[in-house]
Amino acid sequence: MVLLLFVDLDPELAALDALGGFFVLRTGVPPRGPLPTLAQAYTTDRGEIREQVYPDPITFRVQKVTQSVRVPESRIAVSIAHQALAARLWSIALGAAALYGQVPDLGPELLRWDPDGSAPGDLWLTEVRALPATTVDEVVRAGHLVPLAAALRARYRISPGLLWGNAGSALAGAHRQLDRWARANGRTDVADRAHALASRLFAHPDLSGTLDPRTLRRRSCCLYYRLPGGGLCGDCCFDRPPRPAPRRS
Repeated sequence: MVLLLFVDLDPELAALDALGGFFVLRTGVPPRGPLPTLAQAYTTDRGEIREQVYPDPITFRVQKVTQSVRVPESRIAVSIAHQALAARLWSIALGAAALYGQVPDLGPELLRWDPDGSAPGDLWLTEVRALPATTVDEVVRAGHLVPLAAALRARYRISPGLLWGNAGSALAGAHRQLDRWARANGRTDVADRAHALASRLFAHPDLSGTLDPRTLRRRSCCLYYRLPGGGLCGDCCFDRPPRPAPRRS
């Protein structure tokens, strides 16, 4: 029998701070505003986009990544921006579910995002409302990753398999970090809870085929190796960086 030591969500979600930067979620009013909500970022309505402070937050973020890491093609920047945001969302929700036994409502209309902020992504939750821990899939995958993928694919030529591979990799990374913290701090209850939640999340068809279940290596590539000096990620599907195809004369 495992004793689960849960506490109610606090207004500042302070318990998440100890888990690392990807898990931290600021609450209240952003100091640099007004900032778009993620609901506004996901829209494909051009009329609504023109009325926002950032004309198109998604495109702005991709361009910022393009300039900061000097990517040779836009879809690499799309992949990097997407995986960072997916990792933030999974980390916050999974961390809260494992620590608190509850998940903050991360509805896209409640989360403000600074597309010009630092990596992995500056987020502010305007109101802390508790949801059951069992709603992580609804909150993150359905609530964010589905509309985020649609928004990116409406703007760029990017494979859905790559995006869901990013989502699976980000979820595995969040679980790994949470498990590491829990065992280092004697919180086996948190580790067990995180494992059960992650296993349930990976059972969804969108995520079930993204990683090899034995090795946890990806079955798709995030394209990071195409950056100058990028190399391979720890869960890369390749054993060595692919060589570019020879040009036809």
